[in-house]
Amino acid sequence: MSQKILLDKINIPGIKTYDVYRANGGYASVEKALKTLTPDEVVEEVKTSGLRGRGGAGFPAGMKWSFIDKKSGKPRHLVCNADESEPGTFKDRYLMEFIPHLLIEGMITSSYALGANLSYIYIRGEYMWIYKILEKAINEAKAAGFLGKNILGSGYDLDLYVHCGAGAYICGEETALIESLEGKRGNPRIKPPFPAISGLWSNPTVVNNVETIAAVPWIVNNSGADYAKIGIGRSTGTKLISASGHIKNPGVYEIEMGLSVYEFMNSDEYLGGMSSDRPLKAFVPGGSSVPVLPAHLIFKTANGEDRLMTYESLSDGGFATGSMLGSGGFIVYNDTACIVRNTWNFSRFYHHESCGQCSPCREGTGWMEKVLNRIENGYGREEDIDLLLSIQSKIEGNTICPLGDAAAWPVAAAIRHFRDEFEYHIRFPEKIKNRDHFVAEPFEKVKHLVAKELV
Repeated sequence: MSQKILLDKINIPGIKTYDVYRANGGYASVEKALKTLTPDEVVEEVKTSGLRGRGGAGFPAGMKWSFIDKKSGKPRHLVCNADESEPGTFKDRYLMEFIPHLLIEGMITSSYALGANLSYIYIRGEYMWIYKILEKAINEAKAAGFLGKNILGSGYDLDLYVHCGAGAYICGEETALIESLEGKRGNPRIKPPFPAISGLWSNPTVVNNVETIAAVPWIVNNSGADYAKIGIGRSTGTKLISASGHIKNPGVYEIEMGLSVYEFMNSDEYLGGMSSDRPLKAFVPGGSSVPVLPAHLIFKTANGEDRLMTYESLSDGGFATGSMLGSGGFIVYNDTACIVRNTWNFSRFYHHESCGQCSPCREGTGWMEKVLNRIENGYGREEDIDLLLSIQSKIEGNTICPLGDAAAWPVAAAIRHFRDEFEYHIRFPEKIKNRDHFVAEPFEKVKHLVAKELV
């Protein structure tokens, strides 16, 4: 059994409430930080831990904290990104719904480290029931003296609020989130200046993901050095994985970094293998925005090494033969899945969610959706595959925020690894008119038709 840092107490009856959470060691990190550590010492513990941002980017959290402007004298803010709009990802929701005080404790300890006296949790609009859970937890913490003026007699003040967004994926990007929090349309800002210098209301601001902040209490209570001992290399600590698709045991799992993908996929402790006797076809390891990988690159890298659940191993080989850990949205497909339809579905999402500020993203996501729709529904043309590659290449790296990249990467990877499946759709439109065309006749059984026609 792997060590649990975030989920070790989640099944304790009544852990949602302050009394039960407190009775089980809750808010100890706040007491320790405020009574025995300076803000800079807390930052150093987080830096020592090697904790990386769990929202997808994987940037070292302690380093990010150290960038915050302390010289200007302006108020500082910590903003928790609880927008969690990445398709395939639902681990932050799990934390907030079942152990909300862990996030509240992390917000208090982290805000103290940053010298922030006004902090926010920005939650997506669809999570309204969780918004109410967090509001109740904040009120309980405030009533117990852990929020408000002069917390625990330390002289440190903190007000914490939950702000509900309107369900826009773009607000998962930190500067668009800040714009939305200020009451404006959620369009990303051009950087620099970065939020650490000029963020919320032009004040120094740090934006961190729910899972990232929830790990801080354990680090403060036990030490950054102890956290760094968990995991492997620069992928330290544990990671929450949202697992879905054609597997026996979908759900949220906490794993130690460095677990092999094979063990995670097939052991009874985790996903339990495929949900039926259908073979594994592909998987997406980090949410819809990361490249899909075919079966032969899932358990082994292109160099023949075991693929591990780490930032480095999953990206081994670059996008040619690797992917990204991202937000940990682990989606598994068996051989009945249609990669073309799956890619089209992702493209529909990104076209819908583009804020429209950058023309490559605004126009390109629309064209990718149209072309993929054409291919999936039997009206594809031979030149469409290269047209898709051309469109995605003009989006990638040419937008203010990463949404353009998130829309482009899945398309490029799907064609890179499954081009013959796209060709099959175009050359045999009558065979894919049935929505479940690969259920009765998986692509492996008909791919010879594509090869035969090319001879």
